[in-house]
Amino acid sequence: MGKKKKILTELPKGNAKGFLGFPLNLDLDNLDAHIAILGVPYGLPYYPNELSNDQSTAPDILRSSAQDAAWDEPRTLNHFDWDLGGSLLDNRDIKIIDCGNVTADFRDPREHYRRAEEVARKVFSTNATLISIGGDHGIPIPIMRALPKNKSIILIQVDAHMDWRDEVNGEKEGYSSPIKRASELKSINSIYQIGLRGVGSGRQQEFDEAKAYGSNLISAYEVHDIGVKEVLKKIPNGANYYITFDADGMDPTIMPAVNAPTPGGLNWLQVRELIHGIVNKGRVIGFDLVEISPSFEKGNTTIIHAERLICNLIGAMVRANYFN
Repeated sequence: MGKKKKILTELPKGNAKGFLGFPLNLDLDNLDAHIAILGVPYGLPYYPNELSNDQSTAPDILRSSAQDAAWDEPRTLNHFDWDLGGSLLDNRDIKIIDCGNVTADFRDPREHYRRAEEVARKVFSTNATLISIGGDHGIPIPIMRALPKNKSIILIQVDAHMDWRDEVNGEKEGYSSPIKRASELKSINSIYQIGLRGVGSGRQQEFDEAKAYGSNLISAYEVHDIGVKEVLKKIPNGANYYITFDADGMDPTIMPAVNAPTPGGLNWLQVRELIHGIVNKGRVIGFDLVEISPSFEKGNTTIIHAERLICNLIGAMVRANYFN
């Protein structure tokens, strides 16, 4: 009797619709897509009660509460988008699939990370761009481990916090450690951390380690002072980029549904300019959006901005001729 095949992803809960109505496809061994959407709900907790945290519901809530969910017609796909200067896919034959959510085994919390890494590796092997939706900020750790070894990649983090802790309560792969873990990967050649402000898990020790590594630490106040165009000039052109985007990188008046709201964050115009700028500098091979805590939502504001962020990323990549 053959070995039972591991089920790596499952349909979203609830209405079981793909993000923005894109087709759901769980056949990871026969991927045929330019862009793959993936839900990665579960991080590794620092305390037992954090195993299934508020952020773990975000992938499905984003799917079900996107603006198109309230309309009878798929406006986001087909109507004129002022952010992009035309429809989302610009009337091009772009294949986007939703791979569902990475499965979990609650007998072994680390199995979720192993499966996420395996799924990401399958997606990257097809040269598709992976858009992952978390989940807390631990979920980029397995995704970044799966990044192609034959490519030199610049990591760009948008976040209020440095996330350079080596461990918290003995856990080395939780939400306070993704950039520390990324710094250990041979595929990551440099790091740009944008939007830093306030107080987080990072201490003087983590600040010193980030500086010693050579991480480019760009506070939100520097962004406000010099502008996004000057920030973009700091990032090399013609490179491969991976973007990890923590919702608290934006100001909490814009994305209130976060666990660590911190005043002074980036605004929508800055984030849109930053995303379009990075896309047009080189090639974004992966992106994740993490740390949305739906129970703190105010009037669907966070979800709307999250959807707009992903749409601007997709629309910018299409117009940058990534998929020709």
